Order: sequence, then C-alpha cells, then structure tokens
Amino acid sequence: MEIFWNTIARYNENTWLCQAIITLVGIVLTVLLYRKPTLWTKRLMKAYMVFLNGWIAVAYYLVYCGTRSYNYVLSIFWGIIALIWLWDLCAGYTTFERSHKYRFLVSLLYAMPFLYPLLSWARGMEYPMMTTTVMPCSVAVYTIGLLLAFSRKVNLLVILFLCHWALIAFSKVYVYKMPEDLLLASATVPAIYLFFKNYFDQNLHKETKPSARFMNAFLIALCALIGIVLAITLFHEFLK
Repeated sequence: MEIFWNTIARYNENTWLCQAIITLVGIVLTVLLYRKPTLWTKRLMKAYMVFLNGWIAVAYYLVYCGTRSYNYVLSIFWGIIALIWLWDLCAGYTTFERSHKYRFLVSLLYAMPFLYPLLSWARGMEYPMMTTTVMPCSVAVYTIGLLLAFSRKVNLLVILFLCHWALIAFSKVYVYKMPEDLLLASATVPAIYLFFKNYFDQNLHKETKPSARFMNAFLIALCALIGIVLAITLFHEFLK
C-alpha cells in the first residue's frame, strides 16, 4: 500500500502542470462537442482520447508506477484502449451524436473526476498523496460519461474495457484503502445497463440467439447482483 501511494505522490509532484493542461483541454473539447459538434471537433476529441489513454499507459503506469507489481500489464490494458480510440479515429465508428436521455447521470459522471480529490482531502489525505483528475479511474469515469452523453452509436469495446476496469476498483477499496474508487464502481452499475439496453433496443427486431429480450433481462439481473455487492461494500465501509 505504501508503494501505491508513494507512486501517486511522485506522479502528482512531477506532472501537476501537465495534468492541469490535460484537464483544461478536456473541458474545452467537451464544451465544443456540445456547442459546435463539427466533424473536426469530433476528430479532435477522439485524438484527445488517444492521447489521454496513452498518457495513462505510458506516463502513469510505465514511468511513475514502475515499482508496482503488474504495471506492464496495466500499461498494456490502457494502451489497448488508446489503440481502440485510434482505430475509431481512422474508421469514424463513434459518431458522437448527442443523446438527451441521461442528463443527470452524465452530469454526475462529469463531476466525479473533480470529486475524487475532494473525497481524498475529506478523508485526511494531503497533496501530492491523493487522487487527481488525470488518473486511471478519473479518466474511466469521464469517458463513460462522455459516451453516455453521446450514446446513439458508440464503440462497445471501449465500454467493455472501462466497465471491467471499474469493477476492478472494488479490490482497490480493500487492498489500497481507497474508498474513492467506490465512486467509479457506483456509477458504472447503471451505466453498464444503459449502454447495453440501448444496444438491445436497437436489435429487438432482429432474430438473435439468445434473444435481445432475454439478454436484456439477464443484464438487469447482472446489474442487480453487482449493485448488491456494491451495497454490501458501502455498508462495510460505513461501519468502519
């Protein structure tokens, strides 16, 4: 656990300016995507996502988390997400067409990268040994929010990778004493359902085995199970 927090402290001390610039660019591009969703704006956002995930893979995991176990595996994980975005940039698969269905959840997901450092501070952590806006879980929750806001046609590979990452966050709550990751895990449960519900709704007219209706019911049951596990985890943390 000491190694984990020491690597975070070293990362924050040496990259605070870069993190500030990356965060600012992300805010500007997100606003542009809402206000002026031109083809170039969408391409710039995808290029930003390539860079952002590449930054996590290289700068965070390879450079500053080199003393952690399995840092190469995690670097590869985020590098794959960066490559998926690069493919999407070239292929133009994700259209970034805005959906107005989930405004409250999207707003909450956008706010979470900034809630991470506040929660760290509230539980007694001090800079630089605290979570910030350009760390894996912050990037994951922002990406999920972005794709949920523009969910008419999204790359489900990105969603699957990020939702997998979010569920891994359960272990970090216990291993690294990092309750901040409960934010990501909590938000992911409804997000998983909404993403795949959209997909199933679009394919209800098609003959599939198993049927889209069956898969929708299965997804509800799966999310309910994840929600129960999350509730038990939250209750356990509350009793401490």
